[in-house]
Amino acid sequence: MNDQQIELTEPVKSGTRLLSLDVFRGLTVAGMVLVNNPGSWEHIHWPLEHAEWNGWTPTDLVFPFFLFAVGVAISIALGRRVERGDKFRDLFLKVCYRTVVIFALGEFLAGFPWFHFSTMRIPGVLQRIAVCYFFASLIYMKSRPRTQAMVAVALLLGYCLLMRYVPVPGYGSGDLSKVGSLASYIDRSVFGPHIWRQGVVYDPEGLLSTMGALATTLFGVLTGNLLRCQTRTPLEKVAAMFAAGAACVIVGWVWNPWFPINKGLWTSSYVFFTGGLALQLLALLYWLIDIKGFRAWTKPFVVFGVNAIVLFVGTGVMERLLGLIHVTGGDGKRISLQGWIFNRLFWSPAEFLRTRNPDHLGWIYNHLVLPRASPQNASLAFAIVFILIWLGLMWILYRRRIIIKI
Repeated sequence: MNDQQIELTEPVKSGTRLLSLDVFRGLTVAGMVLVNNPGSWEHIHWPLEHAEWNGWTPTDLVFPFFLFAVGVAISIALGRRVERGDKFRDLFLKVCYRTVVIFALGEFLAGFPWFHFSTMRIPGVLQRIAVCYFFASLIYMKSRPRTQAMVAVALLLGYCLLMRYVPVPGYGSGDLSKVGSLASYIDRSVFGPHIWRQGVVYDPEGLLSTMGALATTLFGVLTGNLLRCQTRTPLEKVAAMFAAGAACVIVGWVWNPWFPINKGLWTSSYVFFTGGLALQLLALLYWLIDIKGFRAWTKPFVVFGVNAIVLFVGTGVMERLLGLIHVTGGDGKRISLQGWIFNRLFWSPAEFLRTRNPDHLGWIYNHLVLPRASPQNASLAFAIVFILIWLGLMWILYRRRIIIKI
């Protein structure tokens, strides 16, 4: 196993794996797969949908948690290399290589399978991960923790001032709507038709909002610095993470009235709020797994965590293929393979239960069977089976010690 492989999937602390980070990353990427692959986009439980605009749902925590994990891994992996005396040039080339590969994978997903370059989306999830990884790595290698914290705060303050006070043609200054915000205007001006979905007036992974996303990654870097600290005990680290997390959540809520919590714009309040929750979750996992040793339940999430990028790309390709391959449905009409599987294996059994005469089933039927036969639950069941299939595939790689190198 070479150093590059360790940097992506096996951050270490004092020569051993930080298992809690693998589990944190595995939980996050599993959440990504779950919310990205419902049986039907028309039938989704609200926690598995993004907030319409301002505000948040559990789904809005997934991406910032992943960027936070990227930041933690940067500190742990690059810190070990800096300590052993690796040259900056060598580290920089490794960072550039990984940035290009991750960005290219994002563009591959954006274009697959037809690659219409005239309208193919340029920003994206993996593209944002690549950009944040690149700049956060450079900041980490060229600065001390205090400077890193100052850069993160400067990014968030600067972003807020830009969004509140720079006027947008036709909308003025301070407009934080989908159409009138400065971030949306810049994305339309720079990317033109190469943004998220044709006809949409903004991109949730756009150019200016990457300032906030980079700050999220730096929050992870600072957390990694704390975890690597040799002068604090593990329990002191847990306490510090919980306290810092609570403080960040409070700052996010206090900032919310002036710069609302908003995933689409990746606002400064959103960075503090989600960063605080990520800190507290990682603190809990660190205490539970690495300190107390409760590891029996972690294996599925470790399996996902060590090949997180592979899982994201693989499920993205499968999702696209399930939508592109068409078969003949029961009514003789052509339907996507994904739709056919959902209708035959998930929706039809639910509808059968819903249309049964419940008279002879009584209370058990009305209170236990019928609520679970809802279209939302059928859609959720599809997503759960989808992720379980991929857990099996990732488990095969894990058992064979195959970790895809990037």
